[in-house]
Amino acid sequence: MSLTVLTVVGARPQFIKAAPVSHAFAAHGGIREILVHTGQHFDAAMSDVFFEELDIPPPAHNLEVNSLGHGAMTGRMLEKLEEVMIAEKPDWVLIYGDTNSTVAGALAAAKLHIPVAHVEAGLRSFNRRMPEEINRVMADHVSTLLFCPTQTAVANLKTEGITKGVHHVGDVMYDVTLAAVERGKGRSKILERNGLAPKTYAVATIHRAENTDDPQRFARVIQWLSDRGREMPVIMPVHPRTRKLMEKSGVNPTGVRLIDPLGYLDMAWLTHNASGVFTDSGGLQKEAYFHGVPCVTLRDETEWVETVEAGWNRLWTTAEYKPRRDITDYGSGDSSSKIASLIASSKT
Repeated sequence: MSLTVLTVVGARPQFIKAAPVSHAFAAHGGIREILVHTGQHFDAAMSDVFFEELDIPPPAHNLEVNSLGHGAMTGRMLEKLEEVMIAEKPDWVLIYGDTNSTVAGALAAAKLHIPVAHVEAGLRSFNRRMPEEINRVMADHVSTLLFCPTQTAVANLKTEGITKGVHHVGDVMYDVTLAAVERGKGRSKILERNGLAPKTYAVATIHRAENTDDPQRFARVIQWLSDRGREMPVIMPVHPRTRKLMEKSGVNPTGVRLIDPLGYLDMAWLTHNASGVFTDSGGLQKEAYFHGVPCVTLRDETEWVETVEAGWNRLWTTAEYKPRRDITDYGSGDSSSKIASLIASSKT
């Protein structure tokens, strides 16, 4: 009996996470996936290249919703996703992470009484000023299956009264990273193009609203990066919104090489060979650990507390790392297969 899963993605991290799960659906058999791209990341550098490099089929639907405020974007996505769900009649709606696309997919499905499965359920930064935190909480509370990357995430859900349908499956990003390193070895020329030698540079990214919406904080983050740039070469693939902000404000890092956004394989290979990572990205904090690279998170808290406790990550407000150890919670690279099996065996 065939099962139809409608997968909602819209941003770079979601394309990456969707790749191994889509492959697992195909390998499992009996699962038909319909991929819907909300359009949240819409230019080729932030969207198309990921589908090509990660061997994801082109989306069956592209809603082209972007360049709007939070309310308008989420509302437009809700409207269009509802139309797609009514037409496609899926058995499950699968969502990833914590973006506007995530919460729109969750709410549209819940209102149509379609069960929701959430990958990366249970993550909490406990900062309700972050739009991502609101999205996480709302998505989790309307989900039927909650796929947690860590035991901490399971505990967070239990604290909020959610225990049914909760599964610790490990982290799909580990699945992706293992494959990307192997593919990057032979395909990526990012180091050669930029004249870089392994372990002689750091990678930086900034895109979160908490850093880009406050001019004073943005200036502090840029100064922090400039200070690091005097210690070692820092390479910074620049998010389009961050580049526009730099141009508008005139606040630019010194001693930091700004480059265009990268495809996933190039970014994975650049990170794999770095000596450090400076970022406000939740995904890149974790990827740094998978690559065995220490990270400094340019935020006042992180949802990936395991990386801090295990000494691979620290907040920029903290001077030292904790003693370093391995993290077992993230699994062994088979999280995507577990997700496919659990969806296939769950009654809707």
